[in-house]
Amino acid sequence: MEKLKVGTLIQDMGKLGIITKVITSGTLKTDNELIKWRNNYEIFYSDGTIAILGEATLHRLVQKGDVIIL
Repeated sequence: MEKLKVGTLIQDMGKLGIITKVITSGTLKTDNELIKWRNNYEIFYSDGTIAILGEATLHRLVQKGDVIIL
C-alpha cells in the first residue's frame, strides 16, 4: 500500500477524518517510545477528536475494510 499524504480523507467506523500530519520516525517530541520508532499519521475527525495511528496499524485497518480511503 502506498504512503498516505496530508489531506487524505478517510472514513473510520462511520466518522469522517482527514490526515493532518505524517510524522516520520523520530521526529515527534514525546515521551512515548512507541511513537518515536515508527511512522505515524495524525488524523483529525469531524467530531473534533484527534488520533495518532501507526502506519502499519492504519494500513492493516484499510486492508480489513475498517477504514476506507475516500
